[in-house]
Amino acid sequence: MRIFVPGRICLFGEHSDWAGGYRRTNARIEKGYCIITGTNQGIYANVEPHPSHLVITADLGGSEREGPREIPMDPEALLEEAQAGGPFSYVAGVAYQILMHHHVRGLAIDNDKTDLPVGKGLSSSAAACVLAARAFNRVYDLKMTVRGEMEAAYRGELTTPSRCGRMDQGCAFGGRPILMTFDADLVDARPIRTGGDLYLLIVDLKRGKDTQKILADLNHCYPFATSDLEREVHEYLGPVNKRIIERAIRAIEEGDAEGLGSLMTEAQALFDRYLQPACPKELTALRLHEVLAYPPIRDLIWGGKGVGSQGDGCAQLVARDPDARDRAAEILERGLGVECLPLDITRPKRIRKAVIPAAGFGTRMFPASKAVKKELAPIVDRDGLAKPVIQVIIEEAFRSGIEEAALIVQPQDRALFEAYFKAPLTPQHLNSLPTALQEHAAHLLSLGRRVTFIEQERQEGLGHAVLCAGEWVGNEPFLLMLGDHVFRSDTDTPCAAQVIAAYDASGESVVGLAVTPPEEVSNFGTVGGTWVEDGALLAIAEFAEKPSLDYAQANLHVEGVEDGFLCLFGLYALGPSVFGHLQHLCDQNLRKGGEFQLTDALALLRQQERCFGCLVKGRRYDTGRPDQYLKTLAEFAPPQLPGQTPRSR
Repeated sequence: MRIFVPGRICLFGEHSDWAGGYRRTNARIEKGYCIITGTNQGIYANVEPHPSHLVITADLGGSEREGPREIPMDPEALLEEAQAGGPFSYVAGVAYQILMHHHVRGLAIDNDKTDLPVGKGLSSSAAACVLAARAFNRVYDLKMTVRGEMEAAYRGELTTPSRCGRMDQGCAFGGRPILMTFDADLVDARPIRTGGDLYLLIVDLKRGKDTQKILADLNHCYPFATSDLEREVHEYLGPVNKRIIERAIRAIEEGDAEGLGSLMTEAQALFDRYLQPACPKELTALRLHEVLAYPPIRDLIWGGKGVGSQGDGCAQLVARDPDARDRAAEILERGLGVECLPLDITRPKRIRKAVIPAAGFGTRMFPASKAVKKELAPIVDRDGLAKPVIQVIIEEAFRSGIEEAALIVQPQDRALFEAYFKAPLTPQHLNSLPTALQEHAAHLLSLGRRVTFIEQERQEGLGHAVLCAGEWVGNEPFLLMLGDHVFRSDTDTPCAAQVIAAYDASGESVVGLAVTPPEEVSNFGTVGGTWVEDGALLAIAEFAEKPSLDYAQANLHVEGVEDGFLCLFGLYALGPSVFGHLQHLCDQNLRKGGEFQLTDALALLRQQERCFGCLVKGRRYDTGRPDQYLKTLAEFAPPQLPGQTPRSR
């Protein structure tokens, strides 16, 4: 298994993590707030289980490697290695913590690449700790959330001589901006949605700084301020920092690079005014200020500030555009002998494509499916029109903001679907229709112009059908809609739009969920997990394809869902990485029931990255089963069709 963990850069709010921690002693201290993001650089490793030892090979940068170092998976041996310090201590510290809380064996970690500067305020030690926690989590499927990995990494680093802060392990969240809040021992983290692309430059100042002295001198001002200097430190790390963070969030959400750069310059000036006097030896930082004020790059950047604990470690600059960043890096490296690294904070790609598999045999609807494809079976929609199921699904997609849809069809059925969506009616047929239906005939052709047909030559399950769309989707997220499910929202927002909105908010793959009665659980893919947002967003810990009721009761109960289980809704907002997992299933011929299952690919995806479930406010109708098709006909249509007297429901 290949794992990458980026470094972590604190955009704003340095020192607020430990300062907010003093609220456990002095409640008048303001909460700590910081904004972090992952770097483009980080730590890479190949990991695999080992029967008895922790085996570590470390890349220390460049061509220098150490190891392999073999440590028995024994608490005393791991603790001794962690407390000894050095390149292996961080992994050993995390392994010790994992062993204390989980039943695991050993692990082999081959850290074969490190392109993250070490000791420069980019949390290289924390990245190593998160990598170790993530490796144990994925190899042994410990079902830890990202916050769980972050907590294990933090406890592990505390086992070493390092004195890490609570924000350091925020690199676990990857390369997007995160707002972290520190209230005594409570830590909260939430993503910040980026409104536009931001291009930063990290500058390794090639000087030294004494982080321990900086922290010691600033900590002397807590928990109670007894002098003007100490009150100034409290003021900056409290109310002043809170105001800076609020403005920074707005700038990031608006994609305002100029405003963000100007705010960094302002924040640096305030840092110098309030905090520099508390540790002048380290925080005067002559090289940092030389870079920030370097005249040749003034027209290429919007502003900048220090990184981490500040001092002469690293600087961060907001460039005007990618070309300006490249020119600034060249000028700084040539003129001042520093080293520059790019940092991209990009707007997430929005979901604009939908994939709709419609290539099944319709086994459950036989013998009717011999006469008509189940996706073309008619139902009466809310507008009173009789439509094939597939049209209702496509209209739901386009109402939800989708621009293009791909139907996965059997080769022999392609002409049938194309004729429906792309072939105009004959003039005689068209003229026989009332005006409203003539307009609807034109509407069908407009739908067809946005629909692509992809052939699935072998019917090998839903997972294989989705894989057929991989080339068409490309490297972007997409909406997956089952070809025999229709949806009725309980709100003004379509069900598909709700799932897309959850993806936009989380930045991760999201599956739609519905509370399903126990007697129905064996008909649906089912999940277990923990709530991130009570009753709305679930961090998924397990996928099970049509589990037995006994298995669901033993393993898939979700807190707060007392009258059933959370089953898949038929709507998925997925990142492109799912295609790699589907390809793995096909390459390894990992079938269940003779088919490649989508839920198996989702289970692999969940082990590699986060996956959420969205409890959809609405109802699904599975038209691929006779009993549910009958229910759809009874419930999906409007309460009163045109020309009818009201009917009781």
